[in-house]
Amino acid sequence: MNDLLLLSTLLDGPKHGYALKKLAGLITGQPNLHNNLVYPLLKRFVEERWVSKRTADGQRGQTREIYALTAQGKRRLIERLSQFTEKEARDSDQFHLRVGLFSVLSFDVQKSILAERDRSLTSREEKLAHLTKAMDVGLWGSEVVRRLLDEVRSERKWIVHLERKVSEVSKRKNVS
Repeated sequence: MNDLLLLSTLLDGPKHGYALKKLAGLITGQPNLHNNLVYPLLKRFVEERWVSKRTADGQRGQTREIYALTAQGKRRLIERLSQFTEKEARDSDQFHLRVGLFSVLSFDVQKSILAERDRSLTSREEKLAHLTKAMDVGLWGSEVVRRLLDEVRSERKWIVHLERKVSEVSKRKNVS
């Protein structure tokens, strides 16, 4: 997931490593991603030719490495984002990242991602409902299960909303 996140931060243009760390951290809700995570990934991306690297002068006389997404890197990112398996569908962060990047994905891929996430949520909803019938989870356990069910149902409503938006955007693009 961190590789997708870092590559996606370069979609809107070149950035230096520190800015990438900060932006990726902001997206994940952390202060920033750790150097030991960011720079090895960037090194791999450069080796794979998904990202180009150049040196530029910094604001205080230092040199900075500026990273930019290549056409090959963008294709690879889109390819990876388009792969949304059952395992990834269970992960909220994986789902949210892809929805946030729907603008670079085809309508068919968008619909597929939404359908796979909905299947995952439907399964989770069924398991939670079964849990409350199969065993006594107690007063506080039932509060937790109720909250989890509310979250699942709320997200499934959001998916219906997203499906409508995808269809609307698709129709507008086909008319143009």
